Amino acid sequence: MDSERLRTLLKAVSSGQVDPEDAAAALIAGPLGGDGSGFADLGYARVDTHRGIRTGDPEVVYGAGKTAAETVGIVETLRRASGVGTPTLVTRAGAATVAALRERWPDARVSSSASGDERPATVVVGPLPEPCGRVVIVAAGTSDAPVAEEAAMTAEAAGAGVEMVRDVGVAGLHRVLAARPVLDSADCLVVIAGMEGALPSVIGGLVGVPLVAVPTSVGYGASFGGLAALLGMLTSCAPGIAVCNIDNGFGAGLFAARVARRA
Repeated sequence: MDSERLRTLLKAVSSGQVDPEDAAAALIAGPLGGDGSGFADLGYARVDTHRGIRTGDPEVVYGAGKTAAETVGIVETLRRASGVGTPTLVTRAGAATVAALRERWPDARVSSSASGDERPATVVVGPLPEPCGRVVIVAAGTSDAPVAEEAAMTAEAAGAGVEMVRDVGVAGLHRVLAARPVLDSADCLVVIAGMEGALPSVIGGLVGVPLVAVPTSVGYGASFGGLAALLGMLTSCAPGIAVCNIDNGFGAGLFAARVARRA
């Protein structure tokens, strides 16, 4: 949907020609008019410019597998379609893509864990919205930082306030206990751990906050690239834990932001 069609619909609601519920149904249902509005066809991508209206969160660009030029083109399309205060998020961006995004948008925010190396980065283009609700991101170890930062930047871009608690793995339980007041005050927790993935179970037994666990691929051979942590989290004896896929900080951050916004 383009802005003119949206203005026409809103004016019709304002004048009483269209019932607000009918207008809301039309917006949620999808593109109006059957002429392809609601997405922009760039040839190499069909950019969903309607997603923010349907779900409350605009399309996010997965940078892996895309060229720098393709990513910039998609972001430009999303920036034109977004409202004021709605940022555009790029995940898993390589060094060339980060450089291209920074050249086009010098004020873009890039995850600090990716600075100076070849690790994929998370990039936010545009101003952050006013935060609503509070998400606490908990990282078991320093090696989990890239996934933790992806979760944190995603939650911020989705409109939640974010606090990070770093390096509180189960090898030193006193560190987790010291952070308990912060954990208990959150609207939603994202708990990130590799190795055996025990940290979400520990925290899930300490506080009653909604918790989404993220296994990471950090660990020695028998961790099988995060599979051991994933299975450990899925079989946790602590109730109330949801589990995302291995290294999926984005999915966890968006889930947590939606919980926090409603809280």
